[in-house]
Amino acid sequence: MSQNLLVGVDVGTGSARAGVFTRQGEFLGRGEHPILMRRTDANFAEHDSEDIWQAVCTSVRDALRTAGVAPHDVVGISFDATCSLVVRDAQGKQVTVSSDGQDRWDTIVWLDHRALEEADECTRTGHEVLHYAGGVMSPEMEVPKLMWLKRHLPQSWSRAGQMFDLADFLSWKATGSLARSQSTLTCKWTYLGHSEQKWRQDFLAQVGLGDLLEKAALPQTASQVGADLGHLTASAAEDLGLTTACHVGAGLIDAHAGALGVLGAFTAEVETIDRHLALIAGTSSCVMALSAEDRPTSGVWGPYYGAVLPGVWLNEGGQSATGALLDHIIRWHGAGGEPTREKHIAICERVMELRQSEGLALADRLHVLPDFHGNRSPLGDPFARGVISGLTLDSDFDSLCRLYWRTCVSIALGVRHILDTLNTRGYSIDTLHITGGHTRNPLLMELYADATFCTVVEPSTPDATLLGMAMVAANAAGLYPTLDQACIAMQQGGTSRAPDPAARPQFDRDYRIFLEMIRQRQVLDGLE
Repeated sequence: MSQNLLVGVDVGTGSARAGVFTRQGEFLGRGEHPILMRRTDANFAEHDSEDIWQAVCTSVRDALRTAGVAPHDVVGISFDATCSLVVRDAQGKQVTVSSDGQDRWDTIVWLDHRALEEADECTRTGHEVLHYAGGVMSPEMEVPKLMWLKRHLPQSWSRAGQMFDLADFLSWKATGSLARSQSTLTCKWTYLGHSEQKWRQDFLAQVGLGDLLEKAALPQTASQVGADLGHLTASAAEDLGLTTACHVGAGLIDAHAGALGVLGAFTAEVETIDRHLALIAGTSSCVMALSAEDRPTSGVWGPYYGAVLPGVWLNEGGQSATGALLDHIIRWHGAGGEPTREKHIAICERVMELRQSEGLALADRLHVLPDFHGNRSPLGDPFARGVISGLTLDSDFDSLCRLYWRTCVSIALGVRHILDTLNTRGYSIDTLHITGGHTRNPLLMELYADATFCTVVEPSTPDATLLGMAMVAANAAGLYPTLDQACIAMQQGGTSRAPDPAARPQFDRDYRIFLEMIRQRQVLDGLE
């Protein structure tokens, strides 16, 4: 077996995953383990970071066993994670983010919306940092969550001595290094990597976080994605089933790792990389657009400098609930129940049967706005709400299938809305590279092509996000001189699906209705 193997780790909302790869990007084995999440309120969600670390370690050990490789074969590892906020004291012990004071719940989950008011307060400052965050501060970013913590849990704030984005926490657990990735700091902490004045202390002071850099042990300068943060410590190596010869690379936010895995192959063509969009779609959906220059876009996060590839700008759009919305529709409907994998498959199969007789016009008087958890992009409105128009008294399984289908249509139209917005800012997006759980949903994969009128590419690798992290690990381990070269050498290609021209009239009509429903919702929200 090769002595130059890499491990990529991806921590999502519900589980930790690990994959073993060769230096050529060939996938050898995978492991996965669930993580805990506590919901005490609709807007509150918390993790236990020690539980996450144990899930990571279990996943890595399982991946090594599945791949049939020895610990000393692995020369590099890197971690991505959701943009969740971990709080520790100066000695590294857990500090509660929960109102009930249990220290084990030390992590505010990315989807937690407890800081809606604080996010709105940040937006009202009109500060320059908002220019690099889509003009609007989201409650899913770290600054409003930190504001909430300081205001509502002052004892936790006083105890805090280290605060991390979850990916950086995992790097710290692995190495002891307090270095932070440019991906996490730029995208979630208002760090301006392109500027000489990277931290805007006036903004932090304005929102009551003048002591943030000290309380969170933040560096003055972030580490580039893929930078070598050092070797695994002895304790981390033992936990992970690896050796202290293994290098650790500065990681990314999870969706950004997926973007690296599918778009890194185009890094040699940075002037035309703006034709390609990464869609990382699972519980939520993130769309990642790269460009050679900054392209500020209202309602789209960014532009972020160096957040995926050094020297390249990123605009990030997203939908806060997509897979989670389909789960919700199943639970909510009288014919639904628990949204198991088997339930989703049964619904998709029945939708395809219904379409054999009704075609794309299936339930075409039923319309959905998918903003049940706010609109991240392109409206940048966390207060937006979902809308369903055209309901009847039907409550059988077929009525669930019709609603599920039209919800899928709305998710795809939401992506089209983001694409249209990006294309007004200089992009020419005609190709979607899709990775994540949605690749297992045949309805969504069809709709992403037909409803957006883009070519859809599904990566050949079993997990493009894990491949992206293996690319980072390869760079950190010195197998390639730059991250760009690691991406080009390790990319695995994919299969393409062109849009069906015959479907365009139906989805053009649906899109006009989609936009009109947004307008009408705004009118209703404005009535007194």
